[in-house]
Amino acid sequence: MARDLLSFIAEDHRPPGTRLPSIGKLSGLLGVSPSKLREQLEVARAIGLVDVRPKTGIRTRPFSYLPALRLAILHVLSQDPSRFEEIRALRAQLEVAFWNEAVALLVPSDIDRLEQLVTQAWERLRGNPVQIPHAEHKSLHLTVFSRLPNTLVRALLEAYWDAYEAVGLSLYADYGYLHEVWTYHEAMVAALRRGDFESGRRLLIEHTGLLRMRSEAAGLAVEPRRGAAPPANWKGDLG
Repeated sequence: MARDLLSFIAEDHRPPGTRLPSIGKLSGLLGVSPSKLREQLEVARAIGLVDVRPKTGIRTRPFSYLPALRLAILHVLSQDPSRFEEIRALRAQLEVAFWNEAVALLVPSDIDRLEQLVTQAWERLRGNPVQIPHAEHKSLHLTVFSRLPNTLVRALLEAYWDAYEAVGLSLYADYGYLHEVWTYHEAMVAALRRGDFESGRRLLIEHTGLLRMRSEAAGLAVEPRRGAAPPANWKGDLG
């Protein structure tokens, strides 16, 4: 009876780095044609189950939720970008729910890194030309939750940023919105430095309310609260 490669990998319980048989041997073992097996192998590679290299062959990889989550989310958004709101809402709830556990695990070098990201973000926003500090935004949030032992939660939080980029939110933002977001970020990091985790959590909750998504005929847009006026050199679409 024919078996598929994904079931074989799941049921075989081989440790990460184990070399699998060649395509020819796997084809006979599973009872599928080499061409069908190559299709299944591409799926296994895409969702992070195996590495395929010319000299080392097919090897199992350490399991990660992220590749499969990323593929699923990007596929959904390619069909219906308005479903980003579902992803945004889930991410907001996860960050609030796991905040206390995550920040209690941070070490001084993590706080140093967060402060550095805040400084870099303000330099981008106050520079000439003004730049959107997207990389800093992403890194700040992921750093806060980087020591969380729950790998599924960490993968979901990371996949959120793939969705954020896929719908174009990393490319355009209102200056007042960005100014307010980074004012919150700065206050959150200062609270973490003081060890005042509850104040940081309250700031996080307020901060997540800044991003309210709405579906439009042409896609999605951010409707931010109005804050600081943009500088004269603000272009609004610089990454």
